[in-house]
Amino acid sequence: MPLRVLVIPDKFKGTLTTEAAGAAIAAGWRLARPQDDLELVPMSDGGDGFGAILSGQLHAGEHTAHVVNAAHRPHDARWWFEPTSRTAVVESARAIGLALLPPKQFHPFQLDTRGLGELLLAAAAAGARRCLIGIGGSATNDAGFGMARALGWRFLDRDDRDLETWTELHRLARLQPPRRRLFPTAIVAVDVQNPLLGPRGCSRIYGPQKGLRPEDFPVAEKNLRQLARVAEAQFPGLSAKEPGTGAAGGLGFGLRLFLGAKLQPGFALFARHADLVRRLRRVDLVLTGEGALDKSTLMGKGVGELGRLCQRLGIPCLALGGVLTEPRAVKKLFTDARAITPHLTTPQNALAQPAHWLTRLAEIAAKEYVPPRG
Repeated sequence: MPLRVLVIPDKFKGTLTTEAAGAAIAAGWRLARPQDDLELVPMSDGGDGFGAILSGQLHAGEHTAHVVNAAHRPHDARWWFEPTSRTAVVESARAIGLALLPPKQFHPFQLDTRGLGELLLAAAAAGARRCLIGIGGSATNDAGFGMARALGWRFLDRDDRDLETWTELHRLARLQPPRRRLFPTAIVAVDVQNPLLGPRGCSRIYGPQKGLRPEDFPVAEKNLRQLARVAEAQFPGLSAKEPGTGAAGGLGFGLRLFLGAKLQPGFALFARHADLVRRLRRVDLVLTGEGALDKSTLMGKGVGELGRLCQRLGIPCLALGGVLTEPRAVKKLFTDARAITPHLTTPQNALAQPAHWLTRLAEIAAKEYVPPRG
Protein backbone atom coordinates (compact mmCIF):
# COMPACT_ATOMS: atom_id res chain seq x y z
CA MET A 1 0.00 0.00 0.00
CA PRO A 2 1.26 3.53 -0.76
CA LEU A 3 2.26 5.56 2.31
CA ARG A 4 1.63 9.21 3.04
CA VAL A 5 5.06 10.47 4.11
CA LEU A 6 6.04 13.80 5.68
CA VAL A 7 9.69 14.72 4.99
CA ILE A 8 10.76 17.29 7.58
CA PRO A 9 14.51 17.42 8.31
CA ASP A 10 16.55 20.16 9.92
CA LYS A 11 19.70 21.45 8.22
CA PHE A 12 22.85 19.35 7.95
CA LYS A 13 24.99 22.13 9.36
CA GLY A 14 27.77 23.30 7.08
CA THR A 15 26.71 21.04 4.20
CA LEU A 16 22.96 21.10 3.43
CA THR A 17 20.14 23.54 4.14
CA THR A 18 16.90 22.09 5.47
CA GLU A 19 15.41 22.43 1.98
CA ALA A 20 18.36 20.65 0.32
CA ALA A 21 18.30 17.89 2.95
CA GLY A 22 14.58 17.39 2.39
CA ALA A 23 15.04 17.16 -1.37
CA ALA A 24 17.85 14.58 -0.98
CA ILE A 25 15.81 12.43 1.43
CA ALA A 26 12.76 12.59 -0.83
CA ALA A 27 14.82 11.68 -3.91
CA GLY A 28 16.26 8.61 -2.20
CA TRP A 29 12.93 7.48 -0.81
CA ARG A 30 11.25 7.78 -4.23
CA LEU A 31 13.94 5.57 -5.81
CA ALA A 32 12.84 2.67 -3.62
CA ARG A 33 9.17 3.54 -3.06
CA PRO A 34 7.91 5.62 -6.00
CA GLN A 35 4.29 4.88 -5.11
CA ASP A 36 4.41 6.84 -1.82
CA ASP A 37 2.92 10.33 -1.51
CA LEU A 38 5.62 12.68 -0.11
CA GLU A 39 5.12 16.13 1.39
CA LEU A 40 8.22 18.23 2.14
CA VAL A 41 8.25 20.77 4.98
CA PRO A 42 11.45 22.67 5.94
CA MET A 43 12.10 22.83 9.69
CA SER A 44 13.79 25.38 11.91
CA ASP A 45 14.16 25.29 15.68
CA GLY A 46 15.56 28.83 15.86
CA GLY A 47 18.92 28.49 14.15
CA ASP A 48 20.11 29.13 10.61
CA GLY A 49 17.15 29.26 8.22
CA PHE A 50 14.66 30.39 10.88
CA GLY A 51 13.91 33.68 9.12
CA ALA A 52 13.18 32.28 5.68
CA ILE A 53 11.06 29.43 7.05
CA LEU A 54 8.96 31.46 9.54
CA SER A 55 8.50 34.33 7.08
CA GLY A 56 7.16 31.85 4.54
CA GLN A 57 4.60 30.59 7.02
CA LEU A 58 3.57 34.18 7.89
CA HIS A 59 3.69 35.45 4.27
CA ALA A 60 6.09 38.18 5.39
CA GLY A 61 8.01 40.28 2.87
CA GLU A 62 11.80 40.44 2.76
CA HIS A 63 13.77 43.55 3.74
CA THR A 64 17.46 44.41 4.05
CA ALA A 65 19.20 46.42 6.78
CA HIS A 66 22.72 47.87 6.73
CA VAL A 67 24.36 46.61 9.93
CA VAL A 68 27.70 45.34 11.18
CA ASN A 69 28.64 41.71 11.64
CA ALA A 70 30.00 40.29 14.89
CA ALA A 71 33.44 41.77 14.11
CA HIS A 72 31.92 45.21 13.38
CA ARG A 73 32.48 44.95 9.62
CA PRO A 74 29.73 46.46 7.40
CA HIS A 75 27.17 43.90 6.35
CA ASP A 76 23.71 43.78 4.71
CA ALA A 77 21.35 41.56 6.68
CA ARG A 78 17.95 40.25 5.62
CA TRP A 79 14.87 40.38 7.83
CA TRP A 80 11.13 39.99 7.17
CA PHE A 81 7.96 41.99 7.90
CA GLU A 82 4.25 41.20 7.76
CA PRO A 83 2.48 44.60 7.85
CA THR A 84 -1.08 43.50 8.74
CA SER A 85 0.00 42.00 12.08
CA ARG A 86 3.04 44.32 12.21
CA THR A 87 5.20 41.26 12.88
CA ALA A 88 8.94 41.24 12.18
CA VAL A 89 10.95 38.04 11.79
CA VAL A 90 14.62 38.39 12.66
CA GLU A 91 17.33 35.74 12.43
CA SER A 92 20.37 36.75 14.46
CA ALA A 93 22.68 34.61 12.31
CA ARG A 94 21.94 36.97 9.40
CA ALA A 95 23.78 39.72 11.29
CA ILE A 96 26.13 38.09 13.79
CA GLY A 97 26.38 34.53 12.51
CA LEU A 98 29.55 32.49 12.83
CA ALA A 99 29.24 31.55 9.16
CA LEU A 100 29.68 35.23 8.18
CA LEU A 101 33.25 35.34 9.52
CA PRO A 102 36.48 33.90 8.12
CA PRO A 103 37.33 30.70 10.04
CA LYS A 104 39.55 31.20 13.11
CA GLN A 105 40.31 34.84 12.31
CA PHE A 106 38.55 36.32 15.36
CA HIS A 107 38.39 35.32 19.01
CA PRO A 108 34.98 35.61 20.76
CA PHE A 109 36.47 38.23 23.10
CA GLN A 110 36.74 40.46 19.99
CA LEU A 111 33.14 39.92 18.87
CA ASP A 112 29.75 41.17 20.02
CA THR A 113 26.06 41.36 19.09
CA ARG A 114 25.86 45.03 18.03
CA GLY A 115 24.69 44.07 14.52
CA LEU A 116 21.63 42.30 15.95
CA GLY A 117 20.71 45.47 17.82
CA GLU A 118 20.93 47.41 14.58
CA LEU A 119 18.73 44.85 12.87
CA LEU A 120 16.11 45.17 15.62
CA LEU A 121 16.20 48.95 15.34
CA ALA A 122 15.51 48.66 11.59
CA ALA A 123 12.49 46.43 12.29
CA ALA A 124 11.14 48.88 14.89
CA ALA A 125 11.65 51.82 12.51
CA ALA A 126 9.55 49.99 9.89
CA GLY A 127 6.65 49.84 12.35
CA ALA A 128 7.01 46.37 13.85
CA ARG A 129 5.14 45.89 17.11
CA ARG A 130 5.80 42.18 17.45
CA CYS A 131 9.12 40.49 16.79
CA LEU A 132 9.96 36.81 16.39
CA ILE A 133 13.69 36.22 16.83
CA GLY A 134 15.72 33.10 16.04
CA ILE A 135 19.09 33.15 17.77
CA GLY A 136 20.97 29.98 16.77
CA GLY A 137 24.23 30.08 14.83
CA SER A 138 25.74 33.16 16.47
CA ALA A 139 29.48 33.86 16.61
CA THR A 140 29.20 35.64 19.96
CA ASN A 141 29.39 34.94 23.69
CA ASP A 142 28.52 38.41 25.07
CA ALA A 143 24.98 37.74 26.42
CA GLY A 144 23.65 40.54 24.24
CA PHE A 145 26.02 43.26 25.45
CA GLY A 146 26.69 44.71 21.99
CA MET A 147 23.02 44.50 21.04
CA ALA A 148 22.01 46.33 24.21
CA ARG A 149 24.45 49.17 23.60
CA ALA A 150 23.04 49.58 20.09
CA LEU A 151 19.56 49.84 21.64
CA GLY A 152 20.68 52.58 24.03
CA TRP A 153 21.51 50.65 27.21
CA ARG A 154 24.47 51.84 29.25
CA PHE A 155 26.79 49.62 31.28
CA LEU A 156 28.33 51.62 34.11
CA ASP A 157 31.11 50.86 36.60
CA ARG A 158 31.32 52.14 40.19
CA ASP A 159 32.54 55.53 38.92
CA ASP A 160 29.68 55.80 36.39
CA ARG A 161 32.04 55.23 33.49
CA ASP A 162 30.78 53.35 30.44
CA LEU A 163 32.08 49.87 29.78
CA GLU A 164 33.04 49.55 26.12
CA THR A 165 33.54 45.79 25.71
CA TRP A 166 31.87 42.74 27.18
CA THR A 167 35.14 41.53 28.67
CA GLU A 168 34.91 44.53 31.04
CA LEU A 169 31.59 43.34 32.50
CA HIS A 170 33.35 42.07 35.63
CA ARG A 171 33.48 45.78 36.63
CA LEU A 172 29.76 46.35 36.05
CA ALA A 173 27.98 48.20 38.87
CA ARG A 174 24.65 49.14 37.31
CA LEU A 175 22.62 49.11 34.12
CA GLN A 176 20.92 52.17 32.70
CA PRO A 177 18.07 51.31 30.31
CA PRO A 178 16.91 53.48 27.41
CA ARG A 179 13.72 55.49 27.73
CA ARG A 180 11.44 53.17 25.77
CA ARG A 181 11.04 49.48 25.07
CA LEU A 182 11.57 48.59 21.45
CA PHE A 183 8.65 46.15 20.93
CA PRO A 184 5.53 45.52 23.02
CA THR A 185 5.94 41.81 22.23
CA ALA A 186 9.17 39.94 21.48
CA ILE A 187 9.41 36.16 21.31
CA VAL A 188 12.74 34.36 21.11
CA ALA A 189 13.06 30.91 19.56
CA VAL A 190 15.76 29.03 21.49
CA ASP A 191 17.08 25.71 20.22
CA VAL A 192 18.69 24.60 23.49
CA GLN A 193 17.66 24.69 27.16
CA ASN A 194 21.01 25.54 28.76
CA PRO A 195 21.30 28.15 31.54
CA LEU A 196 23.61 31.15 31.20
CA LEU A 197 26.33 30.02 33.63
CA GLY A 198 28.05 26.95 35.01
CA PRO A 199 29.08 23.56 33.61
CA ARG A 200 26.11 23.52 31.21
CA GLY A 201 26.26 27.25 30.49
CA CYS A 202 26.94 28.97 27.20
CA SER A 203 30.69 29.47 27.60
CA ARG A 204 31.65 25.89 28.41
CA ILE A 205 29.14 24.05 26.21
CA TYR A 206 28.98 26.18 23.07
CA GLY A 207 31.95 28.52 23.47
CA PRO A 208 34.45 26.05 21.94
CA GLN A 209 32.45 26.02 18.69
CA LYS A 210 33.06 29.78 18.48
CA GLY A 211 36.71 29.72 19.45
CA LEU A 212 36.77 29.83 23.26
CA ARG A 213 39.58 27.74 24.76
CA PRO A 214 39.45 26.08 28.19
CA GLU A 215 41.71 28.80 29.60
CA ASP A 216 39.14 31.38 28.42
CA PHE A 217 36.25 29.88 30.38
CA PRO A 218 37.00 31.57 33.73
CA VAL A 219 37.28 34.99 32.03
CA ALA A 220 34.00 34.56 30.16
CA GLU A 221 32.20 33.22 33.25
CA LYS A 222 33.49 36.05 35.45
CA ASN A 223 32.09 38.68 33.12
CA LEU A 224 28.74 37.03 32.48
CA ARG A 225 28.30 36.18 36.16
CA GLN A 226 28.68 39.84 37.13
CA LEU A 227 26.17 40.84 34.45
CA ALA A 228 23.72 38.30 35.87
CA ARG A 229 24.27 39.52 39.46
CA VAL A 230 23.62 43.15 38.59
CA ALA A 231 20.69 42.37 36.29
CA GLU A 232 18.96 40.08 38.79
CA ALA A 233 19.36 42.70 41.53
CA GLN A 234 17.98 45.53 39.37
CA PHE A 235 15.21 43.54 37.69
CA PRO A 236 13.52 41.09 40.11
CA GLY A 237 12.09 38.03 38.41
CA LEU A 238 14.94 37.71 35.94
CA SER A 239 17.04 34.58 36.37
CA ALA A 240 20.20 33.37 34.66
CA LYS A 241 19.10 29.83 35.55
CA GLU A 242 16.05 29.98 33.28
CA PRO A 243 16.27 27.29 30.56
CA GLY A 244 17.38 28.85 27.28
CA THR A 245 19.22 31.82 28.79
CA GLY A 246 22.48 30.19 27.69
CA ALA A 247 21.38 29.88 24.07
CA ALA A 248 23.51 31.63 21.43
CA GLY A 249 26.32 32.72 23.73
CA GLY A 250 23.93 34.01 26.41
CA LEU A 251 21.79 35.91 23.93
CA GLY A 252 18.73 34.20 25.42
CA PHE A 253 19.49 35.94 28.72
CA GLY A 254 20.29 39.22 26.96
CA LEU A 255 17.01 39.33 25.06
CA ARG A 256 15.07 38.54 28.26
CA LEU A 257 16.88 41.39 30.00
CA PHE A 258 17.31 44.05 27.33
CA LEU A 259 14.20 43.48 25.22
CA GLY A 260 11.75 42.04 27.76
CA ALA A 261 11.42 39.04 25.46
CA LYS A 262 9.84 35.70 26.23
CA LEU A 263 11.87 32.57 25.52
CA GLN A 264 10.14 29.72 23.73
CA PRO A 265 11.51 26.42 22.44
CA GLY A 266 12.18 27.07 18.77
CA PHE A 267 10.57 23.84 17.66
CA ALA A 268 7.32 24.66 19.48
CA LEU A 269 7.21 28.07 17.80
CA PHE A 270 7.83 26.51 14.39
CA ALA A 271 5.31 23.74 15.00
CA ARG A 272 2.57 26.20 15.89
CA HIS A 273 3.08 28.38 12.82
CA ALA A 274 3.45 25.31 10.55
CA ASP A 275 0.23 23.75 11.93
CA LEU A 276 2.40 20.69 12.43
CA VAL A 277 0.10 18.51 14.55
CA ARG A 278 -2.62 18.68 11.88
CA ARG A 279 -0.06 17.73 9.21
CA LEU A 280 1.21 14.82 11.29
CA ARG A 281 -2.22 13.36 11.96
CA ARG A 282 -2.82 12.80 8.25
CA VAL A 283 0.42 10.91 7.42
CA ASP A 284 1.61 7.33 7.89
CA LEU A 285 5.31 8.05 8.33
CA VAL A 286 7.69 10.92 9.13
CA LEU A 287 11.24 11.23 7.79
CA THR A 288 13.55 13.63 9.59
CA GLY A 289 17.27 14.12 10.16
CA GLU A 290 20.21 16.45 10.76
CA GLY A 291 23.97 16.43 10.37
CA ALA A 292 24.72 14.84 13.74
CA LEU A 293 22.30 12.66 15.67
CA ASP A 294 23.91 13.14 19.08
CA LYS A 295 23.35 14.42 22.61
CA SER A 296 22.13 17.80 21.37
CA THR A 297 19.39 16.00 19.41
CA LEU A 298 18.03 14.87 22.77
CA MET A 299 18.34 18.30 24.47
CA GLY A 300 15.59 20.35 22.81
CA LYS A 301 16.76 20.40 19.19
CA GLY A 302 14.04 20.28 16.57
CA VAL A 303 14.71 16.77 15.26
CA GLY A 304 14.56 15.29 18.75
CA GLU A 305 11.40 17.23 19.62
CA LEU A 306 9.78 16.02 16.41
CA GLY A 307 10.64 12.45 17.42
CA ARG A 308 8.97 12.99 20.82
CA LEU A 309 5.88 14.49 19.20
CA CYS A 310 5.59 11.55 16.81
CA GLN A 311 5.89 9.14 19.75
CA ARG A 312 3.02 10.91 21.54
CA LEU A 313 0.87 10.77 18.40
CA GLY A 314 1.79 7.16 17.61
CA ILE A 315 3.33 7.98 14.22
CA PRO A 316 6.45 6.12 12.99
CA CYS A 317 9.43 8.45 12.60
CA LEU A 318 12.76 7.64 10.94
CA ALA A 319 15.85 9.79 11.61
CA LEU A 320 18.68 10.06 9.07
CA GLY A 321 21.98 11.75 9.91
CA GLY A 322 25.51 12.31 8.80
CA VAL A 323 26.78 10.66 11.99
CA LEU A 324 25.11 8.83 14.87
CA THR A 325 27.08 9.23 18.08
CA GLU A 326 24.49 8.18 20.68
CA PRO A 327 22.84 5.17 19.01
CA ARG A 328 21.07 3.74 22.06
CA ALA A 329 19.57 6.99 23.29
CA VAL A 330 18.68 8.26 19.81
CA LYS A 331 17.09 4.99 18.72
CA LYS A 332 14.79 5.08 21.77
CA LEU A 333 13.38 8.31 20.38
CA PHE A 334 12.75 7.15 16.82
CA THR A 335 11.34 4.12 15.06
CA ASP A 336 14.78 3.82 13.51
CA ALA A 337 17.90 5.99 13.21
CA ARG A 338 20.63 5.66 10.57
CA ALA A 339 23.77 7.54 9.58
CA ILE A 340 25.89 7.97 6.48
CA THR A 341 29.22 7.43 8.24
CA PRO A 342 30.90 5.09 8.85
CA HIS A 343 28.55 2.52 7.26
CA LEU A 344 28.13 3.97 3.74
CA THR A 345 31.27 6.03 3.27
CA THR A 346 34.04 8.00 4.97
CA PRO A 347 33.45 11.35 6.70
CA GLN A 348 35.52 13.03 3.98
CA ASN A 349 33.33 11.65 1.21
CA ALA A 350 30.16 12.48 3.13
CA LEU A 351 31.24 16.12 3.49
CA ALA A 352 32.29 16.32 -0.16
CA GLN A 353 28.99 14.92 -1.51
CA PRO A 354 26.40 15.27 1.26
CA ALA A 355 23.30 15.24 -0.97
CA HIS A 356 24.46 12.14 -2.85
CA TRP A 357 25.08 10.13 0.32
CA LEU A 358 21.94 11.33 2.07
CA THR A 359 19.93 10.26 -0.99
CA ARG A 360 21.62 6.86 -0.83
CA LEU A 361 20.88 6.51 2.89
CA ALA A 362 17.22 7.38 2.35
CA GLU A 363 16.97 4.84 -0.49
CA ILE A 364 18.32 2.07 1.75
CA ALA A 365 15.99 3.09 4.60
CA ALA A 366 13.02 2.97 2.21
CA LYS A 367 13.95 -0.48 0.89
CA GLU A 368 14.21 -1.87 4.42
CA TYR A 369 11.23 -0.06 5.96
CA VAL A 370 8.41 -2.34 7.11
CA PRO A 371 5.18 -0.43 7.93
CA PRO A 372 3.57 -1.43 11.24
CA ARG A 373 0.61 -3.75 10.94
CA GLY A 374 -2.84 -2.34 11.56
